[in-house]
Amino acid sequence: MLLVKLDTGFNIEVEFALSPFHRRFFAWLIDITIQGTYLWLGNKFLNALAGRDWDEEIWPVVLFLLPFILYHLVSEITMNGQSVGKMVMQIKVMTLQGGQPSVSQFLIRWLFRIVDFPVLMLLSTMTGYTNWWTVLILFAGLICTIATPKSQRIGDLLAGTILIDLKKRTSWEDTVFTEVESTYQPRYPQVMQLSDRDINTLKNIIETVKKRNDYDLSLKIADRIQSKLKMRTDQDALDFLQTLLKDYNYYSTN
Repeated sequence: MLLVKLDTGFNIEVEFALSPFHRRFFAWLIDITIQGTYLWLGNKFLNALAGRDWDEEIWPVVLFLLPFILYHLVSEITMNGQSVGKMVMQIKVMTLQGGQPSVSQFLIRWLFRIVDFPVLMLLSTMTGYTNWWTVLILFAGLICTIATPKSQRIGDLLAGTILIDLKKRTSWEDTVFTEVESTYQPRYPQVMQLSDRDINTLKNIIETVKKRNDYDLSLKIADRIQSKLKMRTDQDALDFLQTLLKDYNYYSTN
């Protein structure tokens, strides 16, 4: 199991398990199967609907291909860093700070899929429409994933993201939201000075503390946050962190 230590937004190193290469590969196979099935079924449907080859018209082609092209971008944004394949294989995208990637980071990863997974170039090479040296480009993403310390493809390097293994934790939560009782009374309005990314990181850290009984980590994080927000509390460190999480959700939804 390959582990990586990330410096969170609170300047505390937290250890994460990187996704094994074979799980990434099988996730890709699942996703490409879904995309391929969509193209095959969609082609059949459009041919039956039009009664002729639909590829003679440009707009039906464009509209038909959009879900295929945007599959990974939309999936990762709406499913908190996962596609269907990643969900099945229990891996997800996160930032190098241990938080949820922004839309721009997902966009960068998606844009560079054309380099990391050059399917069109592969087809062109197989049919003889490109030069022999272009075969090297086919393996750029694979070489990058193998050679980089955090197993990042080119899109990950530029976006500042990694793929983590969700099976190596007890219960990672995928969003900053957590359930708050209707009668809940918040204690720390200063929590709204933290960003969504800070809170998402905090939530991940809380789960890590619970899993490993790492009380020292909770103390360090609590001290960092209190220093950052210029506040003090009489709560236990872990209770304080959980209260901050609830307070943030309370103020965000009321």
